[in-house]
Amino acid sequence: MTDKADLPIDPPITDLPIDTHDAGFYDGFSREVTIPAKIIVSVIIMWAIFFPVSAGETLKVANSTIIATFSSWYIYLVALLVVVCGALALIPQSGRLRIGAPDEKPEFSRFSWFAMLFGAGIGIGMLTYSTGEPLAHFSNNPDIIRGTLEARSAEAVRPAYIYTFLHWGLAAWGTYALVGLAIGYVAYRRDLPLTIRSSLAPIFGQSMSGISGHVVDIVAVVATILGVSVTMGLGVEQFVAGLHRVGMGDWLLADSGTASTAAIVVSLLVLVGASTLSALSGVGRGIKWLSNLNMGLSFALLVLFLVAGSGLLGLTLLATGIWDYLVTLPTNSLLIFEDMGDDVSAALVQWQLDWSVFYWAWWIAFAPFVGMFIARISRGRTIREYIFGVVIVPSLMCFAWMAIVGGTAIDLELSGVAGGAIADAGISDQLFATLSILLSPGLALIVSALVVVLLMTYLVTSVDSAILIINTINGAGEDEGSRRYHILFWGAALAFMVGSMLILGGIDAIRITMIIGALPFSFVVLLMAVAIIKAVVFDLIRKKHGVPTTAQACQEWNGEVSTAD
Repeated sequence: MTDKADLPIDPPITDLPIDTHDAGFYDGFSREVTIPAKIIVSVIIMWAIFFPVSAGETLKVANSTIIATFSSWYIYLVALLVVVCGALALIPQSGRLRIGAPDEKPEFSRFSWFAMLFGAGIGIGMLTYSTGEPLAHFSNNPDIIRGTLEARSAEAVRPAYIYTFLHWGLAAWGTYALVGLAIGYVAYRRDLPLTIRSSLAPIFGQSMSGISGHVVDIVAVVATILGVSVTMGLGVEQFVAGLHRVGMGDWLLADSGTASTAAIVVSLLVLVGASTLSALSGVGRGIKWLSNLNMGLSFALLVLFLVAGSGLLGLTLLATGIWDYLVTLPTNSLLIFEDMGDDVSAALVQWQLDWSVFYWAWWIAFAPFVGMFIARISRGRTIREYIFGVVIVPSLMCFAWMAIVGGTAIDLELSGVAGGAIADAGISDQLFATLSILLSPGLALIVSALVVVLLMTYLVTSVDSAILIINTINGAGEDEGSRRYHILFWGAALAFMVGSMLILGGIDAIRITMIIGALPFSFVVLLMAVAIIKAVVFDLIRKKHGVPTTAQACQEWNGEVSTAD
């Protein structure tokens, strides 16, 4: 028997108390997190509503100064997250560690797990960007800006998919995977609360119970609101475009061709109202039914493009795109364009800000929501299975969508059939424009209506899940205390955030606000990467010396070294 004081390393922390209120309006919630988060979000909304001119000017300045200053930070951070995920999965000792007790089995089958991963963080963006992004890079990418390729030429297709896959591949899902792993590892191995602050306990210990932990959770809530606002903004614009395509009236569009103020207000009332009602009902049969409907309609739409569209070209683009993406990944992941004072370098810098930096900030802002969701469904899996499943499977699904759906749109443009009608349409309307050219008028109307339904179900499930995750963070990892008034507040906050920003300056206003808002949480994500590395390394050391690494083993431990854990 070895005395605990003589051991070279202590057991892990298995208790992180977080004070929550036990009565009244904030029953079950941490007021130190919930109230400041509500104030910050409310101030942003009131600023946009009551001082639109000032807000617009501030966002313009931020776009040209703050965002440009931190662009390299976002790029290097996301590259680091992917490397950390790869290392944890590929190193045999760390890859074998389980997110839970050593003998714990996964809660969900692989099929169910993959199905839920499919719905996490893909839906709205996939519908908007499946045609929009390949077409955008087909028309303008760094090679075209440099003058080495002609825009919208056959030679521009392969480079278009390099950049499309760069933005929707390992970078996105590596960010989500790391955040989810950092949360799930300590929650299920050490019985710490399922919340953001717990992930930093391996570094800061019990101090995360106090003010430092409150700040981390507040930053996570604000980042989640802003990240979900971008998704909602994209969804609302495409929802309005779809309603216009199915003949709901010209009042939906403004003179500029974008969604009118009335259309934005009505859409938000319908979508956020349905999301809030769904959130109030919890994770019952309704949400499960919607998730199944999402899956069915999504795959039906993909099969339609595979059969009626340019399926062979799409599959070819999928294969060549993955190869080109992997070959260029190390270079493109670390490449930062610099303004050298000429038009070409300035255009390259702006392209990177509009695309890569926007995406990296979006993934980071969305990571508290998606990461916590992934953590909740991944208990019992090894680190290797978790990372490979979370990073590779959804990436391949995104690639298939972009290649098959986007490839069809590009083929229609290259063949001259579209005549610019798809490429010149707004990004929210490009999927509907593709359907109108690909299919007969009657069939296009039916499929467009189904896409509108799919958009609505994706928005409802995304927003209601986000509201519940926010309440889980506010409730110190518990969702039993989620009272209806708080659900109503966050639903209304999302509606006002999206509506005010869309009316103020369109999706660009939301994009700029989100990139700035994601900045504080990006530093939390860096600390999460350090924390999960420390947690894993120290657990491997503990295993070597027979010190327990899980909460259950710590409770049963009497100081004797063992190799059972």
